[in-house]
Amino acid sequence: MNYPLLFLSSLLVSQSSFAGSRDYIEIVGSSTVYPFATVVAETFGNKTKFKTPKIESTGSGGGLKLFCAGSGINTPDITNASRRIKSSEIKKCTKNGVTSITEVQIGFDGIVIANAKQAPIFNLTRRDLFLALAKNVPTKIAGQLAKNTAKTWSDINPNLPNIKIEVLGPPPTSGTRDAFAELAMEGGCKTFAWIKKIKKVSKQRYKSICHTIREDGAYIEAGENDNLIVQKLIKNKNALGIFGYSFLEQNEDKVKGASIDGVALTFDNIANGNYPISRPLYFYIKNSHIGKVPGIKEFIYEFTAEGTWGDDGYLSDEGLIPLNPQARHKMAKSARRLTPLK
Repeated sequence: MNYPLLFLSSLLVSQSSFAGSRDYIEIVGSSTVYPFATVVAETFGNKTKFKTPKIESTGSGGGLKLFCAGSGINTPDITNASRRIKSSEIKKCTKNGVTSITEVQIGFDGIVIANAKQAPIFNLTRRDLFLALAKNVPTKIAGQLAKNTAKTWSDINPNLPNIKIEVLGPPPTSGTRDAFAELAMEGGCKTFAWIKKIKKVSKQRYKSICHTIREDGAYIEAGENDNLIVQKLIKNKNALGIFGYSFLEQNEDKVKGASIDGVALTFDNIANGNYPISRPLYFYIKNSHIGKVPGIKEFIYEFTAEGTWGDDGYLSDEGLIPLNPQARHKMAKSARRLTPLK
């Protein structure tokens, strides 16, 4: 039978996009979600006939870049994120043929400002964090900014320790970095009334002032490995580190978290919304891979089971702050039905 050339070429493209096979789930993304996903993956591998999923910690931005690169078998099935997917990322996914994505919010996490157990206690405000880490800060003259020259924490607040400002944190590809900029930096930035007014005139300038972190050594990019930050804090008692609450729980014998705006860093304060710098956690499913890679649906069921992400589920022991029961029920239903993100 003679087929039209156009039909043959499209058939070849369709087959090549899923050429070969993969008998395990491939997951990338957020370093914050990584420990939760890893525990679920290991449990899933032990209790089912499927292979343990392969998980790589690439950061939220890096994971979504890989996830949205295409729909072929050589691309990830799931990506974890410590922030919601951006509209620009959805557009990139769509452009590359990833047109059906399911969003699953798994719970909440607090962003920790931590230091070594033996180091000084820090009671910080979001304003302190902005004045310590912003590239440009307000001068005494209203409406003017100048390069940030603060050297010590006591330079910005006499109630803080007289030690060098040295903060170890994630790179721009990290969802933790995005959330820190939005919740902590911007939270402190908008306490200056004249800067807050700029948002109505120019969102771009407002964001540039509030989100741009200084590059003179006060903030040190420490990669996507939060465990590495913890190790560095133990070695350097003067340094502070930025990472997710789950890593504090896992290393509470080595590091402690600062209070923020007078609110102590506790599980309950994050869960009830009192802790000022907390954020939702997600994973995203590439629906076109269902049926092509074994075990994806079953993995989703394991992750969204009450015994996994519920109030008494095993992820709570790892530091996950669960959604409330009603939200969990709704999210589990959406995840298991593979409801596409609109």
